[in-house]
Amino acid sequence: MKTTTQDLVPQDCGADHTTAEIVQQPDVWREVGAIIAGGRASLDAFLAPLLADEDLRIVLTGAGTSAFAGEVVRAAVARATGRRTDAVSTTDIVADPHASFPDDVPTLLVSFARSGDSPESVAATRLADQVLAHVHHLVITCNSAGQLARLHGGSASSHVLLMPAASNDQGFAMTSSFTGMLLASLLALGALTTDAVEAPAAAAEHITAGGLSAQIEELLARAPERLVYLGSSSALKGLAQESALKLLELTGGALVASSESSLGFRHGPKSVLNDRTAVVVYVSNDPYTRRYDLDILAELRAGLPQGSVVAVSASRDGLPDDGTWLLPGLADVDDTVLALPAVLCAQLVALRASLHQGIRPDNPFPSGEVNRVVQGVTVHPLPRRRDDVA
Repeated sequence: MKTTTQDLVPQDCGADHTTAEIVQQPDVWREVGAIIAGGRASLDAFLAPLLADEDLRIVLTGAGTSAFAGEVVRAAVARATGRRTDAVSTTDIVADPHASFPDDVPTLLVSFARSGDSPESVAATRLADQVLAHVHHLVITCNSAGQLARLHGGSASSHVLLMPAASNDQGFAMTSSFTGMLLASLLALGALTTDAVEAPAAAAEHITAGGLSAQIEELLARAPERLVYLGSSSALKGLAQESALKLLELTGGALVASSESSLGFRHGPKSVLNDRTAVVVYVSNDPYTRRYDLDILAELRAGLPQGSVVAVSASRDGLPDDGTWLLPGLADVDDTVLALPAVLCAQLVALRASLHQGIRPDNPFPSGEVNRVVQGVTVHPLPRRRDDVA
């Protein structure tokens, strides 16, 4: 049976956009796959000459959630292309472009942008053009009318990948825009094939059909005041960052959220733990990395109240039934693919936590203190450096 938004949240709770945009993700992913397949020839004509250059540097960029998309896919893109790949946020590029582009090497700047209208989105591409002698742009955006799409749409040094119109999330927080753009980058840069989309889509449908609803409610019934997300692999650490941000956004900051790697958590961040802390660990599919996730799970479960520590995993290997949120059919996929349905767990935790707090998820900041599209940023002109002046 097809899941409706009313199956997940009550009506008239201010979550219409957010809930629908979480539920629609499997369909969005299938449409993204069709878009990439249909535009493969023009995409390859643009990318192939760039990827043939052994000196090429790929920079994945965006702000906030869009930046975390780059963090999640970075390792997979590096493996698939064999090229140096870095995730550098647009906010870092704008604030310190020379440090963000320390070497004047041929560069492919991959920009993730839901609206393409945030000040840093356009500024980062312009600064790359100013600082680097040879730069091309792959713009992945959900808004055909956004500044970023319009600026790069007619440029010979750019290729614009437009996501399905439905992925231009109207809710406050990015949900389907995040996963749609993340998936598009994997498909576009050869880190995933279109026939591999169905497995994470099916797992996501299990979640949106209520497969984890009882477990999510059980965790939130503990009324945690702090929630920590942990992930060890490059992809799952990036996912943990996005998960913490989603909780902060949708609860209007009412719940304190943080993220770390499983090993890094012991080096100071563990100080956040108390009896009102909940922890979600994204367990890696890599057998070696997984051992570190299992170690931190055992340690945390020994020290925190029962039910406070959750494992999100594609396999029960080494995990008890209790406190394990299982993602079916994904035991053999790369962690980057695992991240696609796994983030729905965090999105639904954030959605339900928002409602528990009496907050309207579509607009958690009615005062306008934080906005759907960032405001209040002044982009200052970059002066020429002395060593650049003849």
